Amino acid sequence: MLAVLAVGVFLLGLASGASPNANLPHIVMMLVDDWGWANVGYHRNPPTCEVVTPNIDKLVKEGLELNQHYVYKFCSPSRSSLISGRLPIHVNDQNLLPTNYNPDDPVSGFSAIPRNMTGIAEKMRGAGYATHQVGKWDAGMATSDHTPKGRGFQTSFGYFHHANDYYKETASACNRTQIVDLWETDKPAHGINGTGPDNYEEGLFKERVLDVVSNHDPSTPLFLYYAPHIVHTPLQVPDRYLKLFSFINDHDRQYYHAMVNYLDDVVGEITDALKNKGMWDNLLFVTSSDNGGPVYPGGGANNYPLRGGKVTDWQGGVRVNAFVSGGYLPEKMRGQKTDGYIHLADWYGTFCAIAGVDPTDEKAAKAKLPPVDSYNMWPLISGETDTSPRTDVPVSNVTLISGDYKILIGNVNEAGWTGPQYPNQTNPNGGITAIEHCGDDGCLYNIKDDPEERNNIATKEPEMLKKMQDKLKNYQATYFNPDRGPVSPDACTMALDTYGGFWGPFVS
Repeated sequence: MLAVLAVGVFLLGLASGASPNANLPHIVMMLVDDWGWANVGYHRNPPTCEVVTPNIDKLVKEGLELNQHYVYKFCSPSRSSLISGRLPIHVNDQNLLPTNYNPDDPVSGFSAIPRNMTGIAEKMRGAGYATHQVGKWDAGMATSDHTPKGRGFQTSFGYFHHANDYYKETASACNRTQIVDLWETDKPAHGINGTGPDNYEEGLFKERVLDVVSNHDPSTPLFLYYAPHIVHTPLQVPDRYLKLFSFINDHDRQYYHAMVNYLDDVVGEITDALKNKGMWDNLLFVTSSDNGGPVYPGGGANNYPLRGGKVTDWQGGVRVNAFVSGGYLPEKMRGQKTDGYIHLADWYGTFCAIAGVDPTDEKAAKAKLPPVDSYNMWPLISGETDTSPRTDVPVSNVTLISGDYKILIGNVNEAGWTGPQYPNQTNPNGGITAIEHCGDDGCLYNIKDDPEERNNIATKEPEMLKKMQDKLKNYQATYFNPDRGPVSPDACTMALDTYGGFWGPFVS
């Protein structure tokens, strides 16, 4: 059924005007890390001096706000979903280190994306795009096939793990030796770490993005995937930004808001560079967070008024800041907001439709892997229709959104709400760390009428509960869950003996 969907996505793209001979737009996909719903200006009414994002707010004002955009509850599954065009339950729903390996399964026995799935950049290259990746990867590194280059990016510059140090670029250790996580397309990024503006990693990434734009020939369509490290921990930021928020008396909140402000300045520089290069008028700038903000102790984020945060299936963990801007967006859609459901996986089908290429993954089919299940959202985004083709959002293997309803199974943690200012907690029963015991039958919410998930209506609407239970079971029957193996000692051997203290591919 999903294979048929992929073909349908392609035909829908052609019907909406995309073709291989069209004047293809440039595409910048920015995936922000751990960005809270309330940690952006356009979600703060009234405004607050703690959230300073004028460049991002301007892009939203001039673009299309995606008010019901969904992702997974933490990093690696979301990134695997974006790159592969699969829902997380059909590609990867585990946040493993990139060093796991099961030698008995040469296709799927790795962290993140199985070896034989086609990445979105491979599709875009097939359409004539120049493809570049900058920043966080977290979608596998066991073999060269798992790296950005192996997934179709002509150049890449970034790191493989969930996070690294912003100043030392180290992530994890081998025999007490700190290992640098910074990779340049097909080799360790020797001589680069500890350099750049403020010796700060995000400054390095900004410089690389500006470099890509500066050196790009606008006559060739550009596909740039920029995945900032910000605002993921560790909470680190140059002092000149931290001082701007010295009036905040909470340590984590001060650092977090300073980092968001740093990101906003980077966005301003990148958009200025694209405009100065003459690329903005024919460009689509897509932005999303990879999950909700972390509201647990040490996180510093805020998803007010949504419930919960990162690592949970509450709306605060999976409904995220997202928008589309740029000159390629039809004028009638600028300054608008859509409530149509969009999943991060849907950008695969959308970009393929815009580029005029078939999203079907023949390589994965030969390996008997789940097919692409991405929808083309361009008719919704362009205003051709006001209805999203996605009516279901399988959030995880235990949570489903369908129409106006959402079901969650089991014990769901972080079941509280923050107030307008983190860490002010408004839930009287245990604060943000409360647990909602939904059990095997599940909790049921009408997220249209009750977007804050305050009223469990499972006992009031037993027929709808049964309908949602049955739908969820159907999705659970398609769950892709291979044995990815344990952490491999070969990863450390390669890092220490071959790469000179850098993480990199470790399976031949």
